[in-house]
Amino acid sequence: MTKELKIVFAPGCFDDFEGTQEELDELIAEIKNMAERGEIDENARQLSKEEEKEVLRLLADRATRQ
Repeated sequence: MTKELKIVFAPGCFDDFEGTQEELDELIAEIKNMAERGEIDENARQLSKEEEKEVLRLLADRATRQ
């Protein structure tokens, strides 16, 4: 038995999304569907140190803008 994955989006995480509201709704629905089907876990991979540093830098930049 696997634990159900809960998808939570951080406030402002789509602020820089460059599409229509309909496209954003479709993207969010697809992410949730991928979680329900188990595709997120199946396709997951660990970030490299460089990727991790970039993600942390982006989060820090976003935090200072808010």
